[in-house]
Amino acid sequence: MQISIDHHTCIGSGQCVLTAPGVFTQDDDGYSALVPGGTETATHQQVQEAALSCPVQAIAATDGPPADRAP
Repeated sequence: MQISIDHHTCIGSGQCVLTAPGVFTQDDDGYSALVPGGTETATHQQVQEAALSCPVQAIAATDGPPADRAP
């Protein structure tokens, strides 16, 4: 699964962290970031719920390998 966060849209509400703490965290400025390795263990449902909880729709998820692992 590939998860992307639009850092220009994110307002740092933290809803993604509350919904899927094994996948999302907040950086030093309070904005959403991915937990290292979190995308490998995340379920589609966890990511979908986190994306839906985002008040500004800054999270997108697509099926397939992360961009840095694509062939």
